[in-house]
Amino acid sequence: MKIVSRLSLLLATLGMLGTADAQQRHDPAHNHDEEVIPLDEVVISAPLDRPLHQQAQAASILAAESLNLAVEPTLGQTLARMPGVSSSYFGPAASRPIIRGLDGDRVRVLQNGLNTLDASATSPDHALSFEPANLKSVEVVRGPATLLYGSNAIGGVVNAIDGRIVDEKLDGTLRGSMGGRFSSVDNGYQSSIMLEGGWKGLAFHVEAFTRAAEDFRIPGNARTVGEQERNPLPAGDPEVNKIVPNSDLRSEGLSAGLSYIWDEGFIGFSFTEFHTNYGSPAEPSVFIDLNQTRLDVRGAFYKPASWIKEISYKFALSDYEHVEFENGMDNTVFKNEGYDARVELKHEKIAGMEGVVGFQSERSDFFVSGAEAFLPPTLTESNSLFFFEDITRGPLSFQFGGRYDHIETSAQNNDVFGAPRERSFDNLNGSVGFVYSPNEEYSGAFTITYAERAPTYQELFANGDHVATGSFEVGDFNLGTENSVSFDLSLRKRTGWMTGSLSAYHSRYSGFIGLFPTGALGPAPDNNPVFAYRAVDAQFWGGELETTFHLLHPIKAESKENDTNLHLQFKADAVRARDASTGGSLPRIPPFHLTSTLILERGPFGARLEGIYAAPQDRVAANEFGTDSYFLLNLALTYRLVQGPTTVDFYVKGMNLTNEDAREHTSILKERLPLPGRGIVAGVKMTF
Repeated sequence: MKIVSRLSLLLATLGMLGTADAQQRHDPAHNHDEEVIPLDEVVISAPLDRPLHQQAQAASILAAESLNLAVEPTLGQTLARMPGVSSSYFGPAASRPIIRGLDGDRVRVLQNGLNTLDASATSPDHALSFEPANLKSVEVVRGPATLLYGSNAIGGVVNAIDGRIVDEKLDGTLRGSMGGRFSSVDNGYQSSIMLEGGWKGLAFHVEAFTRAAEDFRIPGNARTVGEQERNPLPAGDPEVNKIVPNSDLRSEGLSAGLSYIWDEGFIGFSFTEFHTNYGSPAEPSVFIDLNQTRLDVRGAFYKPASWIKEISYKFALSDYEHVEFENGMDNTVFKNEGYDARVELKHEKIAGMEGVVGFQSERSDFFVSGAEAFLPPTLTESNSLFFFEDITRGPLSFQFGGRYDHIETSAQNNDVFGAPRERSFDNLNGSVGFVYSPNEEYSGAFTITYAERAPTYQELFANGDHVATGSFEVGDFNLGTENSVSFDLSLRKRTGWMTGSLSAYHSRYSGFIGLFPTGALGPAPDNNPVFAYRAVDAQFWGGELETTFHLLHPIKAESKENDTNLHLQFKADAVRARDASTGGSLPRIPPFHLTSTLILERGPFGARLEGIYAAPQDRVAANEFGTDSYFLLNLALTYRLVQGPTTVDFYVKGMNLTNEDAREHTSILKERLPLPGRGIVAGVKMTF
């Protein structure tokens, strides 16, 4: 797929012309001098679209200006400063979020509530198939979210919301946005445009983006001193220093959607093309060319009967392919063709219960071929039924739900992997939660969740060299269902001089499936160490803090404008994870993190001084090395210009101002690749 850059230029011209004709702005951009209550933000990923302070589960939302300032080339790095979230960092192009120490297939990454239908969970060097800069908001649900999203959400959910299907009337309205940014650490740029409007119930949405970056700069050597001593380079080969070769990238995408909205509902679709081409920092001769074509359909019927509040439906169909090239030759091909469909019925109060029942169906036809095909062609199908109910009596809300999944996974006939093999699983999940709100200022929540996760096709059928992780992976066809019982406690303060939340959790797993070293070596010529999937009993426990001190004005239930605001914000998280049988630590568990931010808002001006501390991690698994602590210092300046219905945001960020050598313990490349060095990011975004 090739996106013609002139299309973006044409759309930009249309957007500029549309500024003069825009009749209204549906939601004028949030002014710095208008106080907001973060815990009042509605969680779309939750069953009943409740605000954060009424949710039984711990959740966070990144949107508006905060999202604009946090955006990185990957979703994992974009969310890495949120409490309880870290990154699988594999360079500037590939990074998935890790929630409470759980990653890969245990964290469900969604686009507008549906599966991404790509190959990002298969390997840390595989990129997600969407662009973070185009998102309207990102919701993170921490802890098991299996009730709504299945066993793959046993660790949590990240829902990326892009608004490509318009669900409100835009009659006589034209609105949109244009933006661009530049980063000095990689001489990178990103530009995007969005335009939408409507007439007589019809509405359209069009957006396009392009991003490019050169090899990025680092503070010093790419490899740690310990890695250099353990694995010295051949005589005469220099260490990678200052610039990481083969870390460049280029991405582009285009999406167009059409909707029809009437008083009792809406229906719409969007068609998206996404393409990215990026190098692998771990393999100087390898680059990946990724393409996805995706069709989304979404709609709803409002009040079709007196006892039904809404019937909503979603469907996504995807054709995904990426090719891994080595020395210019196509070496390995990954394909994933599939769909995700769900229907939800929200009912009015019946016998005091308000809730939702639903059905979900998914299919993934996954295919790998070539020199590094460590998996056979596999077909995974699942069908699910779920429900969620809420009973509220005064200040106390009682929430409960359940889900049944039937999952079938089969390895197709293959010359390398042998005859077809098939497994099926029947999973049950349940949750009970309480939310207590004695007044408008405070609330507390407690949940107990039982969850089951079926092993993935990779855990069942892997058998070959996985070059990205430097291992020979061996699956186990006889693996059983992974079970967990989780307890989650949250305390929240919504208004006053101090607002925020504090969470603590404990999860106990039976049959936790992990990839563990065997001590053997794989076949020549690579002779990679053999890692086998096996089940152990495991425990995870930890806590998160997200609090803000409002130094000049308290936050009140009624919004009040103040010309100047000064906030001191703290975000912290810690997690421990161990093998319950041996007491040993599990691999790549994030260390303690603390982020402190001083935020000044004065009229259209804003400033943020941020310090990010990561503690050393010496609780490591067998054959794993620890990481040192680091402290990153960042500074951001913003200015907002409002002229009628048009708002222009300018920002400049200084990143890693002390040029710290920082390494993510959760990264498979922590010994060979640090985070980027000192750099400047400057950008502008216009909305109209």
